[in-house]
This record gives sequence, C-alpha cells and structure tokens, in this order.
Amino acid sequence: MCTISFISLFFFSLSSFLLGIIFIMNDYSIFIEWEVVSLNSMNIIMTLLFDWMSLIFMSFVLMISSLVIFYSKEYMGSDYKINRFIMLVLMFVSSMMLLIISPNLISILLGWDGLGLVSYCLVIYFQNVKSYNAGMLTALSNRIGDVALLLAIAWMLNYGSWNYVFYLEVMKSDLEMLVIGSLVMLAAMTKSAQIPFSSWLPAAMAAPTPVSALVHSSTLVTAGVYLLIRFNIVLSSSWMGNFLLLISGLTMFMAGLGANYEFDLKKIIALSTLSQLGLMMSILSMGYYKLAFFHLLTHALFKALLFMCAGAIIHNMNNCQDIRLMGSLSLMMPLTSSCFNVANLALCGMPFLAGFYSKDLILEMVSLSYINMFSFFLYFFSTGLTVCYSFRLVYYTMTSDSNFSSLNMLNDEGWVMLKSMMGLLILSIFGGSMLSWLIFSSPMVIILPYYLKLLTLFVCIVGGLLGYLISNISLFFFNSALNNYNSSYFLGSMWFMPYISTYGIMNYPLIVGKLVVKSFDQGWSEYFGGQQLYYNLVKNSQLNQVLQNNNLKIYLLSFILWIMVLYLYMICF
Repeated sequence: MCTISFISLFFFSLSSFLLGIIFIMNDYSIFIEWEVVSLNSMNIIMTLLFDWMSLIFMSFVLMISSLVIFYSKEYMGSDYKINRFIMLVLMFVSSMMLLIISPNLISILLGWDGLGLVSYCLVIYFQNVKSYNAGMLTALSNRIGDVALLLAIAWMLNYGSWNYVFYLEVMKSDLEMLVIGSLVMLAAMTKSAQIPFSSWLPAAMAAPTPVSALVHSSTLVTAGVYLLIRFNIVLSSSWMGNFLLLISGLTMFMAGLGANYEFDLKKIIALSTLSQLGLMMSILSMGYYKLAFFHLLTHALFKALLFMCAGAIIHNMNNCQDIRLMGSLSLMMPLTSSCFNVANLALCGMPFLAGFYSKDLILEMVSLSYINMFSFFLYFFSTGLTVCYSFRLVYYTMTSDSNFSSLNMLNDEGWVMLKSMMGLLILSIFGGSMLSWLIFSSPMVIILPYYLKLLTLFVCIVGGLLGYLISNISLFFFNSALNNYNSSYFLGSMWFMPYISTYGIMNYPLIVGKLVVKSFDQGWSEYFGGQQLYYNLVKNSQLNQVLQNNNLKIYLLSFILWIMVLYLYMICF
C-alpha cells in the first residue's frame, strides 16, 4: 500500500505543479460550481477554486506526503497495522486538498475539521498517557478555531452566499466583513499555534516522526496561514493587521528563545516551526501575502527534511530523543548528517539554499517598510535566535563526543528512508531559486543602506557564533545548562503557556465543581431531599415486604386483635 500511495501522490503532485506553472504564465484561474443536489427551487452547490496559488500549494503538499509515505515504509515497517497508519495519512491529505481548493466557508470547515480529527488520531497513534494528553490538548485547542469558523459561517448569512471570495474586495470596510475577518483570524491563530494557543504544537510531537514531518511542519500548521493569505484584503485594511503583527512577532520571539533551552530533538524542531509560522504570519499582516506564501512553500521543504533526518537519528538511537546523549553523528551517519546540516542551513537562511530566497527577501522588505522599532527588533532578533539554536543543535548532535552507550547500532543503511530524504534534499537546495523565478515574474530589486543590507547576514553570523559558544561545554567551568537554570523556568517553558492552557483552564472549573458536589450532591439538600425520600421509600417497601411474606400469621393475629378490640369496646360501653 505504501508504494501505490507514493506513486499516485507523486504523479498528482507533478501534474498539479505543471498546471500551476501554466496558470502563472497565463495569469489564469478556474472557478468550478458543481451542482450536487437540485430539488425544486433548492440547490446545493459545491464550489472549487483552481488558481496558481492553490495548485502549487497542493503540489507541494502531495510531494511531501508521497515522500513521507515512502519514508514510513521503513520507519513504520515493524508496525503490525501500517496500513491503518497510511490510511490516516491519506485521509489527512484529502482533507488538506479540500481546504486548499475551497473558496467557500462551508467546505473549508469540512476540510478544517477533517484536519483536526485526523491530526488527533495521528497524535494518539502510539497509545500511552502522554500521547492521549497531547492529543486532547491538540484537539481542544483546535476546537476554538472550529467554533470561530462556525460563527463566521453564521455571520455570512448577512450576505448572499458563503463564497467569501466574492465579497472580500467589495465589502472590506463593512462591519460584517470585519467580524468575519476577525473570526477567521482567530481560527487561523489556533491552527497555526500563535500565542496564546502555542502549547499544542510541541505537545503534538508525541506523534510518529513521519506525521511530524508531514502534519506538524509543512501542512496542518500552515493551513491557518493559507486561509489568512486568502483573506489578506480584510487583514491589511483594518486593525487586525497590526494586532496580528504584534502576536506573531511575539510568537516568533518566544519560540526562538524556547528552542535554545530545549533538549528534546523533536521539540526543538517543533519550536523552530512555530518561529517560522510567526515569521509568515507577521509578514502577511504587513500586506505582503506573496512573500508569506513563498516562505510557506520553502519552509515546508526544508522542515520536512529536518524532521525526516531527526526521525532517522531517533530510529537508529533506539528511540532516544535527548540531544545530550547524541554526538559525533557525522562520523557514524554521514549521509543523514549531510541532509540534516543542509536543512539546518536552509532554515538559518544560508545564501542560495531554499530558505535564503524567502527569508532574506522578507527581512529586506521589513527594513524597507514603515514599521516600528519593537517589531523591527522582534524580526531581526528572532532571526538571530533561529541561527543560534540551529548551531546549538549541530554542536550537540554532530561535533561533540558520542554520549550514547558504547554498544550501539548506529548505521546509515536505511535505504528507503535515505531515498526519500535525498528527494527533499534536492528540493531544499534548488526549491527556493526555482520558486522565486516562478512566483515573482520580475526580479525584486530592494535598495537599502549598506549597513541595513548587511544586517541580516551580520545577525545570522553573530547568532551562529553565540549558539556554538554558549553550548561549548569546554569553555565553562560549571555546567552551561545549569548556568541558565533559573531563567529556563520562564523562557524554556514557552512563557508558562503549556501550564496556562492545561492547569490554568482546568483549575477554576474543578474548584467550582468540587463546591457544587460538596453543597448539592453530598450536602444537606441531598440528605433531606433525594436521599431522605429514597430512605423512606426503602423503609416502607421493607415493611411492606415483611407484611407480605407473613400474611397468614398477620391475618390471624389481626383477627385476634380485632376480636380483643371489639371485646374491650363492648365491656366499656
């Protein structure tokens, strides 16, 4: 089943990419109205929108999912129910397709809910308490967005139909459209894990690594960004743009700081995803939707590759995810390490890799735009933090001595996994330049002062040096991780968000519930009300039972008593 799924998805990916190129060249889009049911005067019409954006995004999702399924053939090979896993992944991909090609809020909700449900099933795939908790946090965080979409659908009853594409331009300053836009923004913030809904993304790393590579790096979490790209007109013409810029900038900053304190390999990459999502959201909120889309595509390539390499490392290290136990992997797993390093450099924005073309363009457009100092600081400091945690990760996994057991099975011979990684490696190197030629028909020449032009490069170099020096154990007399122990309580725990979204929400309802139980269910009202009634009924029925069991004796006794009463009455009167 793996091979069939891989071939079919790969074929669909290539065909939709070629169609996307034709649509870009001819500036062409197709809007399909398919009449599903026609009953008297009532029509149910399914609408589909095929333009260059939906086709290219679809091709990337299909490409990554085909390679992930091929990768799972070996990674999940020992799983007895691997077909069930593949079916879940295919259900996820089909939900994503529905979301991408929908210009209609109803069909978007179908795809959106499909993503949430299948994501929950995949997070709890390894059935243990931690997975269940992570799955519940994921599902409930995303339910807030689902409710926001339902409210947006209800508000769209003010218009003629649910095809939002017809009303965005005309009604952008209308109150109804602002309400719909803000609800859609709330939905996108939950799906793309922006503050205050960030805690579910690192928790969702309880899922198998192929799921992390597909769902929690390149497709599910970018669904929110994609939806906001479609709604960008409403975003840039109201207060929502400024609000989203602040929230996403803080998300980017928070995730970058958190990743520098983390020791779990998958959680570091998850926080890196969160940081990049903040970057996409923030550039989108400034009105540059094409740049956000460009970074969405390039990020999907190198982040999926990064997760695949992490999966290969974890697979070989007997399911160990702690980077402190890794080291000198470049000697024992050279090919995987090469892919890992290329993906890491693409994430940092190394010139002429995929990430450079989108990231450098975004930061230069930020420098060129009218923006306040705080947002400017968040952009560039977060970029520095990205390079910092990437080099910290390279130091811990690649360069230092191996801290794993002396008898280990580290090898680089998972050929199926390596083939899928090599496919993404090629895309991570050439994908950025290819997309920049496709999406931007004329080259963007950005003229900035000398120091501002070199600021991005300077921030990256300083971040990389700091990441390496802070992690280098031999430079410290005391353990370097313990030096930052006190600050890690706040900065390393995502600004207490995992606690706030679990204990913080549960605490007060549980206290109220305890008081209700104490006062009503186990209090005096219960004792004198329901319980007293029950007690009296039981006593009466027991008495009745005694009477019925002994009816002949009681009848004769009552007869004697009756005679005696009658005799006494006659004597007295």
